[in-house]
Amino acid sequence: MKKYFKTFCLHVTVLAVTLCTPALHAQSCKGILTKAGNMKLSGTSTMHEWTMMGTFQVDGDFKMAEGTGQLESLNKLSFLLPVENLKSDKKRLDETAYKALKTEEHKDILFTMTSATIKEVNNNKYAITALGNLTIAGVTKPITMNVTWIRNHDNTITCTGIQKLKMTDFEVKPPSFLGVMKTGDEIALDFSFQFKSQYPFTL
Repeated sequence: MKKYFKTFCLHVTVLAVTLCTPALHAQSCKGILTKAGNMKLSGTSTMHEWTMMGTFQVDGDFKMAEGTGQLESLNKLSFLLPVENLKSDKKRLDETAYKALKTEEHKDILFTMTSATIKEVNNNKYAITALGNLTIAGVTKPITMNVTWIRNHDNTITCTGIQKLKMTDFEVKPPSFLGVMKTGDEIALDFSFQFKSQYPFTL
């Protein structure tokens, strides 16, 4: 009877550890919770520079040391930008850009991170090198995205970065306007987003 009782207790203990381990692991990561990030798409032309502004969706998981707020890992990061969220002060420019980016077939610009390295710049700032895949107009290319991660005094995190690209790398023909103004091949995606940290920390 004693032997049976010990065996039963052992099985219960193993089962409890097995069931709890995933839950403990899940608690080690937190999601990035934000309403939306801000994106600026800019470029040049034969006449003047141009800019379009819009919002994009952010999804991610990260791990920080509780108490200190030290960033330990970035496990997931993705951006989803509906192209028609981007607007300029010229309707004709918007329509031409949407056509060049083939929005009828491919409505979104998407970045999905595959891996990341983190370098601490100082006690509240980190430089993140995120490797991943960027999809524009239905064409996917691997890119390296540099993100600056800053912890603020109000327990928020601010992330910023600038990604320079060539439209032709994504099989996008630089558009022209009325045969007068032709855009350059190079563009820049300037992004920022902020979210409330779920880890309390002190600076």
